[in-house]
Amino acid sequence: MKLLYRLFFFLVPGILFLLKPFSGKLRHFLEGRKFGVSKLRKFRDSQPGSLAWFHVASLGEYEQARPIIASLKGKRPDLGVLVSFFSPSGYDHVSKKPQPHVDFISYIPLDRKRWAEEFVGIVQPELAFFVKYDLWFHHIQALKKRDVPTFLVAASLREDQSFFGVLGSFFRRNLFAMDWIFTQNQKSIELLKRIGYTRSSLAGDTRFDRVAATASAPKELPAVKTWIGDLPTVVVGSAWDEDMELLIPLINSRPEYRWIIAPHDLSPEPMDRWSERIELPTARFSNWNAGETNSVLFIDNIGMLSSLYQFAKIAYVGGAFGKGLHNILEPLGFGCPVIFGEVRKASKFPEAEQSQQEGCGFSVSDEGELFATFEKLEKEDFYDKSVKSAQNWVSSNLGAADRITAKVTQLTSQS
Repeated sequence: MKLLYRLFFFLVPGILFLLKPFSGKLRHFLEGRKFGVSKLRKFRDSQPGSLAWFHVASLGEYEQARPIIASLKGKRPDLGVLVSFFSPSGYDHVSKKPQPHVDFISYIPLDRKRWAEEFVGIVQPELAFFVKYDLWFHHIQALKKRDVPTFLVAASLREDQSFFGVLGSFFRRNLFAMDWIFTQNQKSIELLKRIGYTRSSLAGDTRFDRVAATASAPKELPAVKTWIGDLPTVVVGSAWDEDMELLIPLINSRPEYRWIIAPHDLSPEPMDRWSERIELPTARFSNWNAGETNSVLFIDNIGMLSSLYQFAKIAYVGGAFGKGLHNILEPLGFGCPVIFGEVRKASKFPEAEQSQQEGCGFSVSDEGELFATFEKLEKEDFYDKSVKSAQNWVSSNLGAADRITAKVTQLTSQS
């Protein structure tokens, strides 16, 4: 299996190069990595001190890493932090603005042995963290060759992952190379025990730390606050066409509400289509002012959504009918009950199932279920109970980042 893995990454760069002219995303993926090594060398030449390396797949995993980075820097202000991304979309979003506590942002090279050893050799990390699932064999082996303490954080393991399949013995080497694995749930610990791995502990989901921090100090949006006034408000996060098919009849039936909709796709076309079917006045944030009389406001930018939930009486989070449910923890951090589509693969989104058990998340599969759930949440007793459930669930999960850094400090001080 190792030979096949190496052969795959020997062939992939050439194949990607041949396909590059036919795909803008692929071209972006390759162009972003073009000068990665020289930029990395320049950074380490200018900052040669102790460094922690965090690797994330994309933006969601970075959000899970951020509380750990902040906690680690609180204990070790001298420690530099490098974050590497696999996904261009995550890299682009994060690299466009300064990131607290992060000294350098990079792409991870494709997992060829020579490239991985070169990358790790330049970075020379004192500590290495992989977030959730994006584990690369040759990079991890290069770390172990240098005796770098290496940790998997925010692990949420499932039985259908490669570690537990017929060919799992090769991929399990990535898990057994970890000095410690911090899981989001008890099931992950049980799966690790099943394959004989015992260096693990239940830390919880660091996203709770992140959403609680956002909720405690959201961006001030005075124009939106003025526009809302005392009216009940629904915030729709990451809306897809499939979500809007259900939502538009509900919007049309509730003219007494303010509706804030953040589309997944920020191009004008879907917003134009939705506006034609919505019977209430609509506007886009980019050319809107608080004095307008619209009832529906489309957010046609990136970066506002997490703070918009401060105004929500009820939230709807999209994506479940499409590629995957988006972040339901952000509205819950504000104590806001959240509705979402029926998740196709529940094991990939354990927070969806858990939110339903807690009584603050509500799954709907069609328009009828959406109306029925919304009507329940309009009843004061049911709504208040849901708000309290959200607040209790979030507060009971705080502290995951500090638990992780405390254990890392304990383990590394012993070595």
